[in-house]
Amino acid sequence: MGLKILSVSDTVSAELLEGGDEPKECRDIDLILSCGDLPPEYLRSLRHRFDAPLLYVHGNHDLRYGTAPPVGCTCIDRRIVTLHDRRIIGFSGSRWYNGGKNQYTEKEMQAFIGRLRFSLWRTKPDIVITHAPPRHIHDAEDPCHKGFKCFAGFIDKYRPAYFIHGHIHRLFSDDRQRITRVNTTQVVNSYGYYIFEV
Repeated sequence: MGLKILSVSDTVSAELLEGGDEPKECRDIDLILSCGDLPPEYLRSLRHRFDAPLLYVHGNHDLRYGTAPPVGCTCIDRRIVTLHDRRIIGFSGSRWYNGGKNQYTEKEMQAFIGRLRFSLWRTKPDIVITHAPPRHIHDAEDPCHKGFKCFAGFIDKYRPAYFIHGHIHRLFSDDRQRITRVNTTQVVNSYGYYIFEV
């Protein structure tokens, strides 16, 4: 059975919150994935509007989630969850660039992945959601927007079907521009929103 997923990140899309004659693609959403840098109120509204589970990770600008978490939504930072028979794992944050919240060095992120090694050995993920991209896939060269090398290694080792990230602001005239295939993994830039079926 197919699973229709809405992934969001980095910018609020008003069309997702409007009622009435919504685009056909926005109907019958089964799962919402947030890749960070969005107001918690927005996630709560999406969860309510689509009446679907919402899983999220934090972006480097998500500073209010500690005091105002999105009600009814689930943070999966450094966790593996199973939903609709799909195994999903999440990693929050960006590369360290000025010492702010949700910023990590390459070594720290590698350690986060390492602590899940036993769980990943038993249960390989189908979908990975992160804020930052893998290094040299959709990333940039400034310190803030460089991706993590360990994410590229994660893709090579575990080969999830989807690796979905945010953080890299880019407008797309065609959704195919969002996707880079690495072996059997589709790496997707979720900036704004993207709807797909698995």
